[in-house]
Amino acid sequence: QVQLVESGGGLVQAGGSLGLSCAASGKFYSIGTMAWYRQSPGKQRELVAAITSGGGTNYTDSVKGRFTISRDSAKNTVYLQMSSLKPEDTAVYYCKAEADVVRSTGLRYRYYPFWGQGTLVTVSS
Repeated sequence: QVQLVESGGGLVQAGGSLGLSCAASGKFYSIGTMAWYRQSPGKQRELVAAITSGGGTNYTDSVKGRFTISRDSAKNTVYLQMSSLKPEDTAVYYCKAEADVVRSTGLRYRYYPFWGQGTLVTVSS
C-alpha cells in the first residue's frame, strides 16, 4: 500500500512563510493527483491545493496568490509553499495522494485515495 509522510509544519508569525512536504512510499504502480487539505477545529476538512500528474494545479480561493503547490514525480513527493500566512490558515494540514494500487482483496484501483497523518500549522497574530 501507500504511506504518506508529511513534514514541515510548525509555528510562524502572521505574514511569514512555511513549507510543507509529503513523500509517498510503498507498493503502487503510480501516483496520480496529489493534494493538500486542511482542517481547523470545528470545521470540515477542506481542499487547499491539488496538482495532477501532468502538473495541472488548482487552489481554493482563500490561498490563491499566497500558496504554491508543486511536485517531484521522480520522488513521489508533493510540496506546499505557503507565504503571507494569516491566523486563519491555522489548521492541521493533510496530504492526500491517489494511487494506482492492488488492494488486499486483489482488486486493482487506479485512483485509490491515501492520506497522511497530518501536520499542524499554527499562525500567530
